[in-house]
Amino acid sequence: MEEQIGKILKELDIHPENSGLCTGTKWPEAGGDLLVSYSPADGRAIASIKQATVDNFQDVMEIASGAFLEWRKKPAPLRGEIVRQIGLELRKFKEPLGKLVSYEMGKIYQEGLGEVQEMIDICDFAVGQSRQLYGFTMHSERPNHRVYDQYHPLGIVGVVSAFNFPVAVWAWNAMIALVAGDVVIWKPSSKVLLCAIAVHKIVARVLERNGLPEGILNLVAASSRNLGDEFFTDKRIPLISFTGSTRIGKRVGQLVGERLGRTILELGGNNAIIVTPNANLDLAIRAILFGAVGTCGQRCTSTRRIIVHESKYNEVKDQLLTAYKSLRIGHPLDPGTHVGPLIDKGAKETFLSAVEQVKAEGGNILCGGVELTGSGYESGCYVLPAIAQVMNHYAIVQDETFAPLLYLIRYSTIEEAIQIHNDVPQGLSSAMFTTNLTESEIFLSNAGSDCGIANINIGTSGAEIGGAFGGEKDTGGGRESGSDAWKVYMRRQTNTINYGTELPLAQGIRFEI
Repeated sequence: MEEQIGKILKELDIHPENSGLCTGTKWPEAGGDLLVSYSPADGRAIASIKQATVDNFQDVMEIASGAFLEWRKKPAPLRGEIVRQIGLELRKFKEPLGKLVSYEMGKIYQEGLGEVQEMIDICDFAVGQSRQLYGFTMHSERPNHRVYDQYHPLGIVGVVSAFNFPVAVWAWNAMIALVAGDVVIWKPSSKVLLCAIAVHKIVARVLERNGLPEGILNLVAASSRNLGDEFFTDKRIPLISFTGSTRIGKRVGQLVGERLGRTILELGGNNAIIVTPNANLDLAIRAILFGAVGTCGQRCTSTRRIIVHESKYNEVKDQLLTAYKSLRIGHPLDPGTHVGPLIDKGAKETFLSAVEQVKAEGGNILCGGVELTGSGYESGCYVLPAIAQVMNHYAIVQDETFAPLLYLIRYSTIEEAIQIHNDVPQGLSSAMFTTNLTESEIFLSNAGSDCGIANINIGTSGAEIGGAFGGEKDTGGGRESGSDAWKVYMRRQTNTINYGTELPLAQGIRFEI
C-alpha cells in the first residue's frame, strides 16, 4: 500500500512539503506554519503543507482582481473552451486523483472515482452553459422602446469547501463561475489540503498551455486559525460559496451580509426516506443502505431518518439489520470495502456521543454504534454503523450527526409521515419509495416535502449535476451546479433602449416645461 500511495503522489506532483498558495500558474512560497495531512485510513502522514497567511491572501486578492478585468473580456464560449480543456485534463488524472481523495478523506475508492467524474461532468455541463447565458426581452409600455435583461460577470468568487467532498464542490462552483466570466479563490478544508493542491497542479497545465495570466483560479490553503474572517469580510469578493455546518454557515452569512455581499450556503441536512405500504422494498433497502453508510455517513445528503409505515416496519427493520451484517469495513483503497473510516478521531467521538444520547433519550440501538479496534483499524477512525429506533422529537434526531447513525421511525398515515419528515430544522434532500401515484404526487406537491431536493424511488444521496443542488431552512437556501444556478455567479442588468424621436415617460407621467 505504501508503494501505491507513493506512486499516486508522484503522478499528482505532490511533494513531501508543498506550498498552499497558488495563483493558477504560479506557486509562491506560503508564509504560514506547516500542516501535516494524515490519512484516516491508516493514520500515516501523507505530506505537509505550508499554509497561506492573511498577507498571502491579500497578495492573491490583488492578482485575482487584475485577472478578472482581463478574463471578463473573453467571449463566454472561449471561456468555455478553457473549461473543456480542464475536463480533458481531469480525465487523464481520474485514477490517481480518485485514489488521493479516497486516501486523504477516507471514502472508498469507487466514491473517490465518482467524485472526480463529477468534476469532469460539471466541466462538460459548463461548456454547454457558456453558450446559453440567456437574458430576456420584454415588451415596453412606451412606443419605440425595447426592454431586455442581460447577465454580466460578477467578479471574484470565494469558494470554501468541506472535507467530505474535497474536489467536486469546488468544481461545481469554479467551472460555472469561469464560464460566467468570474475568477475564483478557493479555501479548502484544512483536513484535505493535498486534494486541493493536486487539483491546482492539474489545472495549471491548462492555464499555462493557453498563455492565461495569473489570478484566474487561485488557492489559499490554510486552517481557519491562519486565515478566517478576512476571507468573508473582504468587500472585493462579491460572492462567497460556503459548504459546511449550519452553525458556521450562519456566521458566514452574517459576516458577508453585513457588507451586503452574496452567499451560496450549502449547510446541514437531516434527510429522510419515507417507505410506504406500496414501496418496492428491494429498491428501498438498497437505497437506504448506500444513503446511510456511503462516505461513512459524511455526506450532507446522507440518509439519517427512515420513516416507515407500520405495516412494513418490522420487515424493513429486519432487512436492514441483515444488510448491515454484510458490510465490509476497512481500508478505503481495498476494492472489497463498503465503508471506510470517519475523517478523524473527533468525528468518531461525536458519533459515539450521539449513540449515548440516543440511549439517554429513550431510543434503542439495534446494531453497531461502537468503535472498531485491532488490526486494520489502528488510525482510531473506524466505527460500526448504527441503526436506532427513535422518536422524531428527540433532540439528537433533530440535530445532524455527521456519521453513520440511522434512525427508524414508524408512521400510520401519509399525512403523519410528511409531518414527521418536515419536522426538523434542515431541508436538504428527501425521498419516498412508493408505486402509488397519489402518494408520490402528494410528496412532491406544495403540501409535501419541504426540501430543496425531493425524489421518488431513489435515495437521498447522489444528486446529478444537471439539477440545481441545495436546500431550504437551516440548509441555507443556496443552489449550485446545474439548472439555472449559473445566474447567481453573474450580475443581472435591465436595459431600456429608446429608438424613437420622442421621450415618453413610464406610467404615463407628463412632465413638460
